[in-house]
Amino acid sequence: MSATVTIIDYGVGNLFSLKSSFAAIGITATVTADPADLEKAERIILPGVGAFGDAAQKLRTCGMADALKVEAAKGKPIMGICLGMQMLFDKSFEYGEHDGLGLIKGEIRPIADVIPTGLKIPHIGWNALLFKGEHPLFKYIKADDYVYFVHSFYGADCDDSVIATAEYGAELTAAVASGNVMGCQFHPEKSGPVGLNILKAFCEL
Repeated sequence: MSATVTIIDYGVGNLFSLKSSFAAIGITATVTADPADLEKAERIILPGVGAFGDAAQKLRTCGMADALKVEAAKGKPIMGICLGMQMLFDKSFEYGEHDGLGLIKGEIRPIADVIPTGLKIPHIGWNALLFKGEHPLFKYIKADDYVYFVHSFYGADCDDSVIATAEYGAELTAAVASGNVMGCQFHPEKSGPVGLNILKAFCEL
């Protein structure tokens, strides 16, 4: 496979694990902190861990937010992972109200609002994917395959974009897609062979 992937480095993300995962499937992954590099990128990964407001500010300050929206408008395949997925949404209500990139319609809200009292937050662990129709991102895996989650917030009001959910006391958004823009709430790079197959499928889009 000759595809290449560009991973955005804005000071927030699991860059080494991601790059290693792509190497494991024979894909060259480049990590960059330069917005100009996105113009020549074939595919783009937006990683992210931590708090939404802080990460969104860093993404804007370094110029990556605007560059990412330009490339999304061109139709370039883009995938957000965990907090990176959440930042694709219109806004988040994590410790206040924060604007996202507006590439996926919907909002990021606390899972505490929808799961039963007593379930641990954050949601950490392996959960089965429940597909909502078919999507090429999942062509190498099957429904009920398990992936690894770590999150306290979830994508809400995004039914038109949901391509998979996971059960954690409630049916929570696990993955979204709107045209060329996709996102996984779980961590493919921490999800073993299933995660690698999702990354492989992304590289074939």
